[in-house]
Amino acid sequence: MATAKPAVRIIAVPPGEAPLWVREKWVGLELPLARASPGRFFGFGALSGPRSFFTQLWGILQRRADRIYGYAVEAHPAVEILQASSPEAAAWWRENAAELVAPRRCLLFHAEVCQVVGK
Repeated sequence: MATAKPAVRIIAVPPGEAPLWVREKWVGLELPLARASPGRFFGFGALSGPRSFFTQLWGILQRRADRIYGYAVEAHPAVEILQASSPEAAAWWRENAAELVAPRRCLLFHAEVCQVVGK
């Protein structure tokens, strides 16, 4: 018997640098988790954050990263799910933060805007 992969349902508008209308489109969607439990992560803004691994590491060392308690969501599948309900919002992510939504990347959602499903 296969078990469902853990996911989160976005239950409130997540904070972030994406425009409000884009962030609102996440509400109600169920997104696949990269990790089954929440954690504390270093995070950067979708628009203002460093793009490469080394500049991110430098930003962490410089204390420019935010500490976020939340869930890591698989970015590429998440944007595909967003595409089904809001092609415009998915296009915004692809046009403005393409490197963040590539395969094997994660988006962080604050724990307070998430509800775990599929456990």
